[in-house]
Amino acid sequence: MQWAPTGLRARRGDSVITRLMAEQLAHPEMLSLAAGFTDNAVLPAALVQEACARLAADPSNAWLQYGMNRGRHGLRRAAAELLRGYPGEQELPLDADHVLVTNGSQQALYILVQLFCEPGDIVLVQRPSYFVFLELLQGLGVRALSLPGDAAGQLDRAGLEPFVEELRASGELGRVRLVYLMGAYANPSSGCLSGDDKRALARALRRLDPPVPVLEDMAYRELYFDAPWPARSLLAMEEWRDFPVVYLGTFTKPFATGLKVGFMASRERAIVKAVAKVKGHHDFGTAHFTQAILEHVLETGLYPAHLAGIRAHYRDKCRHLEQALRDHGLGAAGWQWESPLGGLLLWARGPGGTDTRLGSAFHRACLEREILYVPGDLCFAEGAPYHCARLSFGALAADRIAEAARRFCAAAYSAANP
Repeated sequence: MQWAPTGLRARRGDSVITRLMAEQLAHPEMLSLAAGFTDNAVLPAALVQEACARLAADPSNAWLQYGMNRGRHGLRRAAAELLRGYPGEQELPLDADHVLVTNGSQQALYILVQLFCEPGDIVLVQRPSYFVFLELLQGLGVRALSLPGDAAGQLDRAGLEPFVEELRASGELGRVRLVYLMGAYANPSSGCLSGDDKRALARALRRLDPPVPVLEDMAYRELYFDAPWPARSLLAMEEWRDFPVVYLGTFTKPFATGLKVGFMASRERAIVKAVAKVKGHHDFGTAHFTQAILEHVLETGLYPAHLAGIRAHYRDKCRHLEQALRDHGLGAAGWQWESPLGGLLLWARGPGGTDTRLGSAFHRACLEREILYVPGDLCFAEGAPYHCARLSFGALAADRIAEAARRFCAAAYSAANP
C-alpha cells in the first residue's frame, strides 16, 4: 500500500508557487515572467564577499554558532533604524526589542496566521492579493475575503464601511481575525495605498470590537524607482495607534533572496514575544551566518548605495518590458496596465472574455511558445476574475525581456483568435 500524509493540511492542495518555481528551474529554456526571483546580475556578491572576509577575521567564530531565537541584536536595531529612515517615520517608537528576525517574511506570515486564526476564521485581504499568502490561508483552513476594490488594485474607500456592515448583518464579522495589506508596490498589482486609503480603512475597521491585528507586508518598499512612496506605514499613523499592527519587512528582495532573512516589527511586544515562542519550535532562530552578513552591510553604511543601484536597474527593466509589450501590440489588443512606480511586477489585465487560468487556451498558447506567467485568478480570494496576468521583470536578463514580451503577446493574440 502506498503511504500518504494523513494530516488535514497535507490534503489541502499543492503549492502553485512551488510548481511555478520548479518549472522555471527544471526548464531553463523557458522564458519566465512568472518567477518572483531577483536578477543575478545585481546580486551583491562583492558586498557578501567583503562581509564574509570581515567575519572570518573574528577568531571567536561566533558567527558560525547558534544565535538568538529573536535574531541578532545589531540586525534588529538596524531594521528599526531602517524604518525610521522613511519620511514622517523618524519618531517611530521602535527599538531592537520590537523587532524579530525571520526566515524571510513568509515565515512571519505563517506564524502570525497560526497565532491569530483557527480553521473557519476570516482574513480580510486586498483585491487582488499575494497569491502565496492566499495559498497559505487555504492550507491552514482559513478563509480569505477581499476588501472592496477593483481588479487594478485600487481600494474602494466609499465601500469600506458598508462592507463591514454587510459582514455584521451576515453574522460573519465575529469571524474576522486578521487584516492583510501590502502598502507599497503590492504583489501582484504593484499598486500603493495612499494615506487617505489607510485612514478610510482604519475608520471602517474601528467597527470591529476589539480591534483585530493588521499585517502590513512591505516586502517591496525599498524597491521604489525614483522616490519612496509618500504614505507612511501603519505603524507611524495616529489613526492606527489603537490597532495591533505588525510590519513585515525583508532583505530577500532588496538584497539577496538566497540569504532568506526577513523581519517583523510591532509596537506590541506581546505579539513579538508570541511569534518568537512559536518560531523557537520551528528553527531555534534564523541562520546566524546570513544575519551576520546583513548586519555588517547595514552597520557599515553599504546598504543605501546598493539599493540605489538596483532601483535604477529594475526601473530600466520595467520600462523595457512595458515598451516591448506596447511594440508587440498588447495595448492595441485591449490589454491594460498601470506603469509601476517600484517593485518587480507588472499587473496586466486583458479585455473582456480573456481567460488566463492554468489549462486555458491562453495558458496552453504560452506554454507552446515557452513563456511563463502567473495566472491572475490565483491572486483573488474569490478565484475570479480570470482576465489578469502577473508579469515579473525581476529575474530575466535584460536582453531577454523583449523576446519574452514578444512571446507573451503572440500567445495573447493566438488565444483571442483561435
